Amino acid sequence: MSRVVSRGLSAASGMLGGALAGAIFKQVWKLASGKEEAPQATSEEYGWREVLVAAAVQGAIFGMVKAAIDRSAAQSIHRATGK
Repeated sequence: MSRVVSRGLSAASGMLGGALAGAIFKQVWKLASGKEEAPQATSEEYGWREVLVAAAVQGAIFGMVKAAIDRSAAQSIHRATGK
């Protein structure tokens, strides 16, 4: 039963983390570029450099948020179960 609960919490934290990372990226991009929306890879109005920089920043933010959530969950589980 605890495995089912753990997977459910993992899925929920993943969705929450994705939404949080998306919101953080949007604000960072707005501050860095002065534009509301980040460039899409398929958009012809942006060059390679801007598209790749946006992707790198987005990936770094998503990775950081995921690591923070995973680490927090692991510590919480350890405190609750002692394992």
